[in-house]
Amino acid sequence: MKNNKYLKSKFINSLKDKGIKNEFVLDVLAKIPREAFIEPALRTRAYDQDALPIGCSQTISSPYIVAKMTEIIYETDNMGSVLEIGTGCGYQTAILSSLFDDVISIERIETLHIRAKKTLSSFNLKNVTLIHGDGYEGCPQQSYFDAIILTAAPDRIPDKLLAQLNQNGRMILPLHHNGSQKLYRLKKTKNGIHKKDIDDVRFVPMLEGKV
Repeated sequence: MKNNKYLKSKFINSLKDKGIKNEFVLDVLAKIPREAFIEPALRTRAYDQDALPIGCSQTISSPYIVAKMTEIIYETDNMGSVLEIGTGCGYQTAILSSLFDDVISIERIETLHIRAKKTLSSFNLKNVTLIHGDGYEGCPQQSYFDAIILTAAPDRIPDKLLAQLNQNGRMILPLHHNGSQKLYRLKKTKNGIHKKDIDDVRFVPMLEGKV
């Protein structure tokens, strides 16, 4: 891609202008080539602040949303294991792999699962496991996660995912709410679930089963 260094600098500055402050997150976003996860015909738009189609009626989220969700899931002393629901093209997965010790990512659409597996293999990531499965089921065989991130919007907080969250773990998810969507950060404590409203968002719906 021509003028890649300039585009990435402009890209990172635009994220800063939108309020992204975590230097660890910004550094990872600068290093992971977003164009590698985008269809060739759209790669000239890789560093635009837009969501882009990846096939199968799915999208890669805008860089700001990826950065925002990553920033709010980041905790300096609690970056062990993370479960991602909705691998998509694998871009968010790659970013998480640079911040967490272990990443498990579930994709319900087999075509996208296979494509993401091929793309991510070129990065030689040793701490990522990709699963073709139903995101609503999570990964119970893994026991508990320090963090869970959803890249599709359910109508409710999935109980099975909440059960797989560690004590003091956090979950970032978009939720359908009165015809719109909001992004929330949940914190699981001994006193219950603390829910924080982050922002208005738009994600593809989270569907049950696998195809």
